[in-house]
Parts: sequence; structure tokens; C-alpha cells
Amino acid sequence: MNPLLNLLQPYPFEKLRLLLANTRPSDDYKPISLGIGEPRHPTPAFIRETLAANLDGLATYPTTIGSEALRATIAGWLERRYGLPKVDAAKQVLPVNGSREALFALAQTVIDSRAEALVICPNPFYQIYEGAAYLAGARPWFVNSDPERNFAPDYASVPDEVWQRVQLLYVSSPGNPTGAVLSIKEWQQLFDLSERYGFVIASDECYSEIYFKKDPPLGALEAAHRLGRTDFARLVVFSSLSKRSNVPGMRSGFVAGDAAILAKFLLYRTYHGGAMSPSVQAASSAAWNDEKHVEENRAKYIAKFAQVTPLLQEVMDVELPDAGFYLWAKVDQIADITDVEFARRLYAEYNVTVLPGSYLAREAHGQNPGRNRIRMALVAEVDECMEAARRIVEFTARLPAR
Repeated sequence: MNPLLNLLQPYPFEKLRLLLANTRPSDDYKPISLGIGEPRHPTPAFIRETLAANLDGLATYPTTIGSEALRATIAGWLERRYGLPKVDAAKQVLPVNGSREALFALAQTVIDSRAEALVICPNPFYQIYEGAAYLAGARPWFVNSDPERNFAPDYASVPDEVWQRVQLLYVSSPGNPTGAVLSIKEWQQLFDLSERYGFVIASDECYSEIYFKKDPPLGALEAAHRLGRTDFARLVVFSSLSKRSNVPGMRSGFVAGDAAILAKFLLYRTYHGGAMSPSVQAASSAAWNDEKHVEENRAKYIAKFAQVTPLLQEVMDVELPDAGFYLWAKVDQIADITDVEFARRLYAEYNVTVLPGSYLAREAHGQNPGRNRIRMALVAEVDECMEAARRIVEFTARLPAR
């Protein structure tokens, strides 16, 4: 067996399952889960219809590089969404089976495990980053998010001797679980560091189309273009239809950026077997070419967060995020209670599931930045989310004050 597998921790939802395994929830309430970030708005009918209309593609082996039509569609979306000049669909775009597998696979492509490589990850973080680092023969090095910096990691705190060993840096913007979006100034800092030390930046942008301000979140390719870095050197971005179009089961996304890196990534994926079904490619093209359903989906989240957030602010420290569909709430100011105990008791007494923040982070530099926070995924329809919020308010009101 691969000994590197022993370095992996249980996934957060496995930890949550074990936490709640011996706890019987109250029979007075129907179960509501805010635990898993799985979109639950309906899949648009036109995507389903396009998928069904292209089932003849199941009789054909797909190519790993994907169809010219899909790559051109994705390139066009990038140009429209981020104000980019012409994107080379043949060299700078590659369809993938969801951003998750691509985020993992990129580390296997760019890491030289002989060099005692480090992979920088935000903390808290999407757990795939850590697993990808370990299984590529590297080690993760965590940069804690800072609530005083809108939860942005403080990259200036990373020592020079660490940067010298970094081969890959994962960025999550909008962030999971914080919802924070990096600014142009922060991107400038990362690009300068990448240029100085030669590491690759992997920008996870799967929440980019769910946001609450007038202007959409700044993307990495957009930031690079605005800063004059038109070749996207050492930069690869990851996007997905799962949240944007409510099709997590379709497993459709893309990577885009540095053509030289994508050429090596395509080579790796050719052997790895990561080709997308032609039927899914056709439905993906239809989804990337339509913004109306995305606007309607975003409007539902805006309305939902506008109702839920003020209600929860009555009892806990929580703010509307920049983007995404999570609320990242602090609970230790409510009472003398940990995030883990808060989640366990909320489930037991009110049948509402939330994810302890400490499960999404690691102890680093003397602290676990997820400790005493909870992540709430507002993915259900508004009535269910509001009912969950009312139960949380009632639960916290019964806790003894600090």
C-alpha cells in the first residue's frame, strides 16, 4: 500500500458522522442539514434537456482534451466574465470532471517530490489541497486566515526559507468556508512571490458566480491581465458548473491559464483517464453559454442571505460574506462552548446539522483558525434555511451566557 495514504486525515464529513453517530436527534423537529455544501436549487430544465438530447455521445470514447466546441465556449465565457483578451482555447483551456479532481491532479503534475517540496494552503481550507500535497510527495504549509484582514491569509508572515521550498500555492477565492475574495493588491503580492520563487498558483474559483455585491468577484486571470501578466505564467485557475448551474452530479468544470503547465497537465490526464463524456460536454456548453439561469440562481441566494443573516446576527458573530453560500459564524462569544459541542448539541436538541469549523482547519502556528466557529451551508430553499435559523436562535438563547 502507498504509505503516503497514512498521512491523510478523515474527511470533515466523516468526522461529523462520527461526532453525531451516538446522538439521537429530537423527535420534535424534522431534520435540516446545513452541513454539506451541495447545491439544492433545481437544475435548469434546458441543461437536463441538452444532456438527454445528446445521449448518442455515450457510444463514443471521449478525448481528454475535450471538444473544440466546449473549449471555445469556455474561452468565450472567460473573455466575457473577466474582460480578458482572446483566450487560446486550444492551449489555455482544458475541460475537467469537476474542479475537485483537477485540484488534486494538478499537484501530481507540478510537484517534484525529490526536492522536499512544500505546498502552501490557506487555513481553514478545502481538504483536497492537503491530500493532494501529501500524495504528490510534498508537505502542506498552512497560512492562517485573519479575521482582521477579511479572512485573507497573511502571506507576508511566511518565512523566506519556506518560500524557497514552495512548489505550489493553493488559493481559494471566493474562499471556502469564509467567502472572502482576494483584492488586486493581494494578487499582486502573490504574483510577485511566484515570480521570485518560481512556484505555481492554483486558484480555486468554484464559488465565483454566487456573490452579494454589485461587482462580481475578481478572478485570478482577470487580476493577472489587469497587472500586465498576459501570458498567465505559473497560474492555473479552476472553475465549475456545480454551484453556478446547480449540477454537482454532472461533474463538469475547467482549468485555464499557463499553456505550458496545461500541456503537461493534459499529458498527465491522458494517462490518468480524466475524459469528460460527450453528453456532459454538450450540456456544459449550453450552461456556460447562458447567464440568465445564473442570475436567477444568484438572486435566490441574495434573497436568502438577506433574510437569514440578520436573524442569526441577533445571537452570534456572523457577517454577510463577499461570496459563496456559507456563513462562517463565531460561537464562543455566545457561551462557554466549543464549535464541536455546539454542533453536537444543536443536532441533538433541534435536529439541525452544521459543520464544526475546527474540522476544516489544522493546528498551525499555535492555533486552529477554525476553532469555535461553525460553517453553515445555506443551500436549501429559503423556507428551510429560515426554519434552521430560527432553531439556532432558540438554541443559542438557551445557552448560559459567558
